[in-house]
Amino acid sequence: MTDISGWKDKILFTPGPLTTSKTVKTAMLRDLGSRDFEFIKIIKDIRVKLLEAGQVEGKGYEAIIMQGSGTFSIEAVLSSAIPPDGINFIIINGAYGKRIAKICDILKIKTLIYECPENTTPDLKEIDSVLKKNNDITTVSVIHCETTTGIINPIKEIGEIVSKYKKTYFVDAMSSFGAVPADLDECRIDFLVSSANKCIEGVPGFGFILAKKQSLLKTKGMARTLTLDIYDQWEGLEKNGQFRFTPPTHSLIAFHQALMELEQEGGVESRGARYKLNYQTLIAGMRKMGFKEYLTPEDQGYIITSFRYPLNSNFNFENFYEKLNKLDYVIYPGKVSNADCFRIGNIGRIFPTDVKALLAAIHNVLDEMEVSLL
Repeated sequence: MTDISGWKDKILFTPGPLTTSKTVKTAMLRDLGSRDFEFIKIIKDIRVKLLEAGQVEGKGYEAIIMQGSGTFSIEAVLSSAIPPDGINFIIINGAYGKRIAKICDILKIKTLIYECPENTTPDLKEIDSVLKKNNDITTVSVIHCETTTGIINPIKEIGEIVSKYKKTYFVDAMSSFGAVPADLDECRIDFLVSSANKCIEGVPGFGFILAKKQSLLKTKGMARTLTLDIYDQWEGLEKNGQFRFTPPTHSLIAFHQALMELEQEGGVESRGARYKLNYQTLIAGMRKMGFKEYLTPEDQGYIITSFRYPLNSNFNFENFYEKLNKLDYVIYPGKVSNADCFRIGNIGRIFPTDVKALLAAIHNVLDEMEVSLL
């Protein structure tokens, strides 16, 4: 048996999977059957708490848990909620909007694309104009926090436009739900997707869908797949609290613990405040060293931040990444298409003291690489 007595997790400054609390990890040290009464009670409680986090408990919304990564749940909504002859209008300003387009292409769902630069929020007048000119659009899809850059898209304002034209509104809130407050009903959202291993601070294994019940009921019989049928998944959970197929029991037990810790922290507002303080600490320290952010401050969210590579011939990202990794700090490569960047996440069970430690490590690594930014 391997001795792990001196073992320590690396700190993950990534958009997920991310650093979790010891108590969330410990929660997984149990075996519960998928039909166990206690497990069914946990599932019921999770579904209620998710609606509370979305500020829609008792407002005609339902919570559906779907096995797999968050992308599975995105594909579940797209393959279940868009009619056979429907058209999905996709608002894109990053890699994850493009992923929605790719899923639709594979599913042979017709699309209309509005793409703006990765460092720009969508033009609301342009969205309105497209919907006004194309009455055959059935669905509008957008990313809330596009972690390609860290930009936050205006989902409430977009929702008002979508509602005006009476279209179905789908929001990928993968990296924002649980930390960026949003009332789904006020935002006019029909379907929202997020994942266990993001701002709720659980572990990978499933995603979840918050759906307006009126919109969910319309999806009956429309699914293009068996396993990703959101109506059948919801119906099964409603009937007996059980999944149609084997659930990720350990991930769900951990997530239940993570939701309780979210409550103990003070809910979504308080968690968002901690992440915002992480972000502010990071930005101040990186600027002091001479790093430049990819986004302008007014467009930058506090979930993850993209930084441009230093203009120094000694800088090599792979070397930079490896040296930080050996010091137990894990950052993320860039995903921006038109600039050399890397990303640092502010979410997970991390605090400003952890960010300050990362900043000190970055300073030391730059010295070791003989990279001067000032």
